Amino acid sequence: MRIVLGVSGGIAAYKACSLLRLFTEAGHDVTVVPTAAALQFVGAPTWAALSGRPVQTDVWTSVHEVPHVRLGQDADLVVVAPATADLIARAAAGMADDLLTSTLLTARCPVVLAPAMHTEMWDHAATQANVVTLTERGVHVIPPASGRLTGADTGPGRLPEAEELYAVCQRILAHHHTDSGARSGTDGAPAAHHAVGPLAGRKVVVTAGGTREPLDPVRYLGNRSSGKQGYALASVAARRGAEVTLVSANSSLPAPAGVTVVPVQTALELEQAVTEAAAAADVVVMAAAVADFRPREYQRSKIKKTHGPGEEDHAPTVELVRNPDVLAGLVAARGDAPSPVIVGFAAETGDDEGSVLDHGRAKLARKGCDLLVVNEVGESVTFGQDHNTVHILRRGAEEVVDAGPASKHDIAAAVWDAVQSAL
Repeated sequence: MRIVLGVSGGIAAYKACSLLRLFTEAGHDVTVVPTAAALQFVGAPTWAALSGRPVQTDVWTSVHEVPHVRLGQDADLVVVAPATADLIARAAAGMADDLLTSTLLTARCPVVLAPAMHTEMWDHAATQANVVTLTERGVHVIPPASGRLTGADTGPGRLPEAEELYAVCQRILAHHHTDSGARSGTDGAPAAHHAVGPLAGRKVVVTAGGTREPLDPVRYLGNRSSGKQGYALASVAARRGAEVTLVSANSSLPAPAGVTVVPVQTALELEQAVTEAAAAADVVVMAAAVADFRPREYQRSKIKKTHGPGEEDHAPTVELVRNPDVLAGLVAARGDAPSPVIVGFAAETGDDEGSVLDHGRAKLARKGCDLLVVNEVGESVTFGQDHNTVHILRRGAEEVVDAGPASKHDIAAAVWDAVQSAL
């Protein structure tokens, strides 16, 4: 396969050397396109030596070959690692002020961006808006990992390890290769691609977000779940080689790279989507906040605040009915079969009857799932936040695995470590 590896000007540019080696050792034909800033971190001779090909650095070299058009047209995959905030902004704006952004505009193959920057830059509303814009255009944006950054800083913004990036790119290449009718390699034989990582070959279903139960055309019963933890779980699973289906309830987050997203709104819609996807799954992770109740009746017109003189204090009575217990239903449907491994999430608050962990153990026994991830919730706690602390319980085991306080992606990694042990 013909791969263009774009490198923008961040300290993580050195990690792209390892990614380049993984591509070349797998037999891919890689052309490196560094930005001028990237060459301040890693020089052109390094890229040429590792790729075995001339390095394309500007639009003025080999002009007769029209590189700013040809590279994108001929590529089977364009991946930019690291992708700085500046590069992401220029790509989102459709700029073509250097060879790399020109290549991104002419590419008709899958495009993968692996952001790497300081946490404040990644969290900035402008960067997040640019990521959403690119994702909506079909660009695969791999969320950054959390960890040590330049200097003493830590947090989200770290470029994932080369092996994780390579696994995602291989999955995207394989999917695109299949959809394109088995395009041939340079020798005329179909190119073979295999996912790598500890979850390679596994089919995974993850739920995320919070369901909304409509009351009338403008109102609904819902919760504060942002979907961040579920999306992190899906992203980490894809990096580890899994084939991931993400059932997303009312989340505005960009789709993780290499993940199939199934949008839903209500608990009943989520139940149907999960039941269908779980039939062929090895693992189901129920991270969504699913409403326990829904209005018995849906009002087809907006419920009025008042109805007439003397009814200023009137408020309607809303009768609720219980939603199906999706997690318990999955366990019941599985029966004594060894798969799928089923992971539940317990969003708990402590009370006079017990602690968060007490309620979590009771729920694990009641639900019968294999693993239960217990976390404390409340206003400004967990929901919508970037960091979390959880306790991972396993059926039949006394040991509790504590993870955090840490980023959602680090929590996701701890959960998948536990799942891999269960598998």
